[in-house]
Order: sequence, then C-alpha cells, then structure tokens
Amino acid sequence: MPQLGETVAEGKIIKWFKKVGDAVAAGELLFEIETDKTSMEVPTMSAGTLTEIRVQEGETVPVSAVVAVMTGEGGAAAPAAPAAAAAPAASAPAPAAASGPVPAAAQTVKREIDPFNAVISPEKNFGKATLASGAKVTPLARRLAAQGGVDLGKLTGSGPHGRIVAADVRKAPSAAPASSGAALATGASADQVKAMYADIPFEEIALDGMRRIIAKRLTESKQTVPHFYLTAEIEIEELLALRQRIKEGGTAVSVNDFVVKAFARALLQVPAANAVWAEDRVLQFSRADVGVAVAVEGGLFTPVIRDAGSKTLSAIGAEIRELAGRARDRKLKPAEYQGGSAAVSNLGMFGVREFAAIINPPHASILAVGAGERRPVETKDGGVRFVSKMTVTLAVDHRVVDGAVGAQLLAAFKALMENPISVLI
Repeated sequence: MPQLGETVAEGKIIKWFKKVGDAVAAGELLFEIETDKTSMEVPTMSAGTLTEIRVQEGETVPVSAVVAVMTGEGGAAAPAAPAAAAAPAASAPAPAAASGPVPAAAQTVKREIDPFNAVISPEKNFGKATLASGAKVTPLARRLAAQGGVDLGKLTGSGPHGRIVAADVRKAPSAAPASSGAALATGASADQVKAMYADIPFEEIALDGMRRIIAKRLTESKQTVPHFYLTAEIEIEELLALRQRIKEGGTAVSVNDFVVKAFARALLQVPAANAVWAEDRVLQFSRADVGVAVAVEGGLFTPVIRDAGSKTLSAIGAEIRELAGRARDRKLKPAEYQGGSAAVSNLGMFGVREFAAIINPPHASILAVGAGERRPVETKDGGVRFVSKMTVTLAVDHRVVDGAVGAQLLAAFKALMENPISVLI
C-alpha cells in the first residue's frame, strides 16, 4: 500500500485489475486504491506474475502493508513451498507488522526506480528523512515519532534497506512530547452509545476512510487550535449589480468567485494573517492560496486555488468548478488539496444566514459565508430602506493571528466586497 501524502495512514482497495496467475508487465495497472481524499490507480514497477492477493476489494489496510505478491522477473523468488508465497514483493514496502529483515530476494533485485527513496518530504514535516547515522525514515514514521516522543536514533529499521517504518515506531516505548499538552478527550464507546438506544431500532453505518479522517482532524482542530471568531455584515448591493453587468457581457461569475478573490486580496493586504502555524514557528507567505470547501457524498474536500489574488474571477470560477467535479469523483491529487493559508466555506446557497466554521490545520483562518438577503437599514433622514446584505464569520487561530490582526483582515475583506470594482483591478 503506497503512501499518498504526508497525512495518509491507510487506504482501501476498491478494484483489482489483475487476478492471481496473470502476467503483469512493468507499468501496467495492478489495483485502484481509495484514501480519505482521493482515488488512484497503482501500476507495477517491474514485470512478473501475480501469485497472491492478500487484500480483497473493499478492505482497508495501513500504508506499507503488503497487498499482493508477485514472482518472476522483478518479483519475489518463486515459492518452493506454500509458506514461501508470503515473501513480500520487491517493489512493495515492507508490511506494517513486519518485525524481521527483508528477505534476500527482495534486497538483491535490481530496479530502475527505487520506490524506497522516491518520496522526498520537507524537513519541516517532523524532521529529516535521513538521520545522522544514514538511516532513512518514512514520512509516516517521522510523524508518529514526533507525536509520540520516540527517539528515531535509537531504532533499528525493519523496512527495506533498513528503513525505519511506522511499525518500528509503534513498537518502541513512547514518551509524551514536551509540546503535546493534554491528551485529546474521547467520548463514550460504541457499546456505551448503543446501550442507550437498545430499545430503538437503528441501522449501523460503517465509517469510510473520509469520515474517520474528518472526525479525527476536526476533533483535534477544536481541541488543539485556539479558535476565536469575528463576525461582520457586508452590503453586497453594488456587487450584485456588477455581477449582473458582467453576466450581460457574456461572462458568468458567482458571488463565491468574488468572495474567494476578495479574501485572497485581503490576505495580501494583511500579510500577518497570510500565515500558518508550524509547531515552533510561523510561516508567512507572499502569495495567497485559498482553499474552497466542497461538499461531496460522505464528507468534504478543500481544493486549493493557488495565487487566487492574481487570477480573474472567471478563471477562479472555472478552476473551482473543475476541482469540485473531480473532488466528487474522488480524483483529486494530494497537491490539489494540500497547502494554502486560509479557506472559504460558503453555505449561503442552502439558505444559511450565518455560521462558524472549524479551521482546517495548518490553515490559520477560515471564512464562513452566509446567504445574501434583503435587510432593513436606517437612512440618514431617519427612514428605512432595504439593501442586500450577507453575514460572514471569520474563524482565526490565535496562535498565529491576534485579535487586532484578525479584525484588520475582516475589515479589508469587507471593504473589497462593498467596493467590488476594486476586486477586478
């Protein structure tokens, strides 16, 4: 099971393109996997014969687990007895539960692509990939070690070429890291909850990978990220009129396109807010990459519009539609939904007046956008008139952005939205 991104810990086999006994050429598609964020077809790295499928369609396994065995050219040595069929394929990482050295057959195979040194991860993501001793560490192993306070220098790798894998970290005694704080609170167990409803008919719905990850990450966000919220009413009378004129000119743009671009421009105007938390430092950016929450069946994605402040409204709209379509098909690449410093969540199309969104770390803020509606306002002469307004709520990570800076960001966004022609310049 390959690693698809720094935070991906497991994947589900959703389709096998080959069956046991099939000859497989190098580069041919072998199986398709689904993670919490995407689906991907996985090719073989070398030719051979598929002799064993260990993980069936619909089953979920951790990253680095062996899902199949190949023999022949580029695969494990042909088995002399049934037990030998369990030898891992040379082109697959060692299983997470492995405790011994890699079989000689897997060590001696020559390959044009070395999958065990193919993933290069930034040092900021839980440390260096190569230790001072020369030992290599997988991205997942580095993350687990950082979160569990495990000294990687004291571990002996059981993965291919002596690489330290997640299983080595999980078996090592852990020490609570100095910055970890209190353990995350947990709720009642499944059995305890079910017992409360023993006399009421119900259906148990198993969680898929996406729903489990959403539950885990947003719980961590609310418990570890100090949120504060700022709310403002924005008059959008001029914006709607400008949008109508653009539409009459033959170009379709949405209010959300204005929101994304105006928010990106506001982040550039208040650079202290265009930043993310990186454990022992803050990373401040020179361009504004804005995530856009997209609802899909069973969860949501947040594809990122890169350098949104410099793109036209029509380009932003086209990119959002294209990314949203592939998000619903689970075809987004990790690079398309990772990164960014802030996000926009718009529920206005559902008639929601206002709401507060949860920050998606490492983002430092998220803008929750409510529905536009006609609201009464007092005129200068004491009368009343109706104008189009919408309510937005900015959730901010107080570790990165202080109250005054958050207020400046929201004020800059409000000014751009209420003077929409400035968004086009």
